[in-house]
Amino acid sequence: MKNVVSLIAILLFTISGFSTFAQSNGLSQNKSMEADEKIEVYYFHNTHRCATCQAVEAVTKKTLNDSFPEEMKNGTLSFQSLNIEDDTNEPLARKLHVSGQTLLIVKNNKKKDLTNEAFLYARSKPEKLEAKIISTIQKL
Repeated sequence: MKNVVSLIAILLFTISGFSTFAQSNGLSQNKSMEADEKIEVYYFHNTHRCATCQAVEAVTKKTLNDSFPEEMKNGTLSFQSLNIEDDTNEPLARKLHVSGQTLLIVKNNKKKDLTNEAFLYARSKPEKLEAKIISTIQKL
């Protein structure tokens, strides 16, 4: 009888150990998932900028700040406007395979290039560019 009680105690102890391991493993996975949730929006531009180039940046900034204020504030969504002709931005441009004016939305290894839509709509139909930015971010 003592052997049966001992066996049950060992089994319960082992099961609770697995449960604790699974819970702690799940927590560490959640933390890494949160880190992976960061979305970065990059606008690479040249030193000399036309009205359309400036509009792309303005519409993008406004869209992010108006549609995702909490994410922008807590850092899960960020925006950077970078001069591609500035040598300090060259490593990032190379890493993202950018060689000219580009609007990119990046999450982990996923890159969405919105350059064509940005230059097509920034001045003439900014609401279309805004909708494209929002839907792209929501789909990532």
